[in-house]
Amino acid sequence: MVSENTPPALQDPPGKDESSCDPVSPRSREVGIGLNEAEQEEAKALIQRGLNEDVPAGDVTSEYLIPQDITIRANFIPRSDGILCGLPVAAQLFREIEPAILMRPLKSEGDRIKAGQSFLEIEGPVQAILKGERLALNFLQLLSGIASLTRIYVEAIEKTDCKLYDTRKTTPGWRFLQKYAVRVGGGQNHRRSLSEFALIKDNHRQVLRSLGETEISSWIKKIREKQNQVLVELEVDQLDELEEALKSELDIVLLDNFSIEGLKKAVELVREFKGHKPLLEASGGIDLTNIQEVAETGVDRIAVGAITHSAKALDIGLDLFEIVDG
Repeated sequence: MVSENTPPALQDPPGKDESSCDPVSPRSREVGIGLNEAEQEEAKALIQRGLNEDVPAGDVTSEYLIPQDITIRANFIPRSDGILCGLPVAAQLFREIEPAILMRPLKSEGDRIKAGQSFLEIEGPVQAILKGERLALNFLQLLSGIASLTRIYVEAIEKTDCKLYDTRKTTPGWRFLQKYAVRVGGGQNHRRSLSEFALIKDNHRQVLRSLGETEISSWIKKIREKQNQVLVELEVDQLDELEEALKSELDIVLLDNFSIEGLKKAVELVREFKGHKPLLEASGGIDLTNIQEVAETGVDRIAVGAITHSAKALDIGLDLFEIVDG
């Protein structure tokens, strides 16, 4: 049974306006949870690719064994605790397979879910549901895994003013959705692509210096001449580089693999600087064993690649509840 407090159905019964189907709660929207246009397009492409891969010529098991007119009700149930992510993608998938499928979320995107407690009820033709079962679980497990790990990192630094950011260390073809999962978990998105803003890293610096261009200020000037409004970030690995960088009116300085003492000195250096103060971002060698200590140094941001490239999928299953009709 669905309680009176159950969020609106992801897909309304025939005759209702499909635009009213909303897997994201008002609270979630307030904190930036919800697929943007690029994420919706990526989900659409991944769904189509997944269906072509998993059901290229029908589901021979279900179609050969189970009558087409059987309707079932089933529940998505986590086997372990975590943060729910992927409801809008699951809704999009089942709409693509069979518009008659009805989904009733018992939890909202970004909610904490408990092992053994259903977060989504689904009802519709059994063949259609079984056709999308594995693909829906893949999306929900992968995205919920990222959101869950992100939430753990975020909670580790929640008593500081520091923010957790992701990186471009994502699975090819999945970047937008994986970054969406980071937001659902409470993290922030770093740049989505090389086109978004300038980040001068160690390899850029090595090439420039080999060409005789050794001044940080000249690198920044060259970028600003091309695009005055573009955000510019510079990676440094020594304090003397930071001192030089402060004279260049950078937006962000990435402190790569700094020690805790080095980070504290960098923060103090920026605080004492009389001119434009860039944000300080720490990265490199940061995990759950030291992230709180890093955040307490006073840096503004911490970038962690592990929240996307090393997140463990959350174990979720689809359990048959009952045959409704047939």
